[in-house]
Amino acid sequence: MSSQVRLRLLPGARCLFDEPVQVKVSGLRSRQVVALRARSTDERGVVFTSSATYRADGSGEIDLNRDPSLRGNYVGVEPMGLLWSMRPVTLHKWFQKTNSLNPHVVKFSVHEQEGEGRMLAEATNERFLIGDGVTRCPVKEGNICGVLFSPPGEGPFPAVLDLCTFMSETRACLLANRGFVVLAVAVYNDKPHKVKMMHLDHFEEAVDFLQQQPKVGSKGVGLVSRSKAADIALSLAAFVPGVEATVWINGCSANTVLPLYHRKKQILPALLFDISKIIPTESGVSMVKYCVGNPLAEENKATLVPIEQAKGHFLFAAAEDDLHWDSKAYMDEMVERLKRHGKENFESVSYPRAGHLLEPPYGPYCPSSFQWLAGKPVLWGGEPRSHTAAEVHLWKKIQEFFRAHLSCDATQTKAKL
Repeated sequence: MSSQVRLRLLPGARCLFDEPVQVKVSGLRSRQVVALRARSTDERGVVFTSSATYRADGSGEIDLNRDPSLRGNYVGVEPMGLLWSMRPVTLHKWFQKTNSLNPHVVKFSVHEQEGEGRMLAEATNERFLIGDGVTRCPVKEGNICGVLFSPPGEGPFPAVLDLCTFMSETRACLLANRGFVVLAVAVYNDKPHKVKMMHLDHFEEAVDFLQQQPKVGSKGVGLVSRSKAADIALSLAAFVPGVEATVWINGCSANTVLPLYHRKKQILPALLFDISKIIPTESGVSMVKYCVGNPLAEENKATLVPIEQAKGHFLFAAAEDDLHWDSKAYMDEMVERLKRHGKENFESVSYPRAGHLLEPPYGPYCPSSFQWLAGKPVLWGGEPRSHTAAEVHLWKKIQEFFRAHLSCDATQTKAKL
């Protein structure tokens, strides 16, 4: 490495996963062209990398907040481009970060363009999911199997139930960093093909459990969900008291895949998938967007979740280039239905050129990966830059929505102590 070249990460090399970092390089020759690279390994050992070419200014400096990438994984001014443009060295792999205790470690480096690309400088960015003072407590009580995250301090704090299709702690602990008591639970705790029906009672237990936590001061709970978990969230909002604010991301307006039971009675049949409608592509990846039945067809209307009877508020977020669900159409149908019933308890946002996997920022964008129902890699949709911008916007929007509709009362907290 060159002793005079320096790569700096500002404001520091350690930060939270959802915080931006400024990448700066100094000590280069005037107008020198170099390659900036990033490399990380996920929990399964899959390596993700990115690379972009930059030209130093007259003082031999590069600032990713100011300077454009000339070529590489992205072009133009993209301060966090080296992070979101990271790609797996093995095709069709999703960046797996489900355990909150280990940071997302990214190695940034600067390399000469000429010859063998000698490394000139490097720096390591530790991107923590769980912040200082946040507590993590596994929960196994009754039908609840999840992880509870609580912010530092006594509260009162608003409560959020994070419904994950498959277990992940990422979103829950990042929300806890922002002042929410969050319980993360999975829709599927077993292999999906072994599950024959869904029981809303199991998730109602989680709602009740959250409301009993001593630090919780909100009069009800919030829900955050995506994909299959999103229709479970709609059903909780419609059938279970105590749900005040529901975030629905890229899901369906109907109960999908499995019949839904509540108090030992079926309340919603399942909107089924037809895997014969999978569309193969030349790349070998499939599109499953049109495999699900039309919930508005006469024979499927019984599967629609009756959100018009919900007492709480909704935030609907749909990606317009979702290649997994027809999310925008489902969102439009729900908005129209609520309007028809004279409801004003909702807001909606749609994101052009964003795909299905809207996550907290700034993880690697995933265009395709294995999907259990299809049994093969599928397309998720989205254009990387637009998708990342949608994640940044939606993450802020979710927090604002919960703060607006989950008001806290200190007297409620004291009553539990």
